Amino acid sequence: MRIGITGHQRLKNLSDWDWIKEQMDSTLREFPRPVIGVTSLAIGADQLFAKTILEHQGIIEAIIPFEGYELKFAQGADREAYQHLLRSASRIEILTKAESDEESYLAAGIRVADISEMLMAVWDGRPAGGLGGTADIVAYARQQGKKILHFNPITHSVVQSN
Repeated sequence: MRIGITGHQRLKNLSDWDWIKEQMDSTLREFPRPVIGVTSLAIGADQLFAKTILEHQGIIEAIIPFEGYELKFAQGADREAYQHLLRSASRIEILTKAESDEESYLAAGIRVADISEMLMAVWDGRPAGGLGGTADIVAYARQQGKKILHFNPITHSVVQSN
């Protein structure tokens, strides 16, 4: 099973990440092995998903928005976490840079959705804060008829849609 991820980079309440992690763990236990996680390895939901996939003996496939993406991460722990997860990926696809970073993020999110059988969305249900945000990727995946598992960190609800 190939599962993609889209989601928030930051949450107001840090304890909501614990709830998200529990939901990811519970969901991943249900799928036959090996589970393949498709991610852009952004901070937040993407990296939590990648770590959880690895904990479940899954495989990571990384879709990188553009060459030099690692420079978007703060030096130190953030960049090191990204590089560690990238080294753990069995497959890395680096996309050609679009005119803007946001257009590149949108392209990466679309690519994640396109090659995934299902999309996990860590999303509060609000409009995207910028082009390529979670709402944009969820809307695209819906248009494509993808199965979406929506984890709402605000309401602590899980909704599956096709």
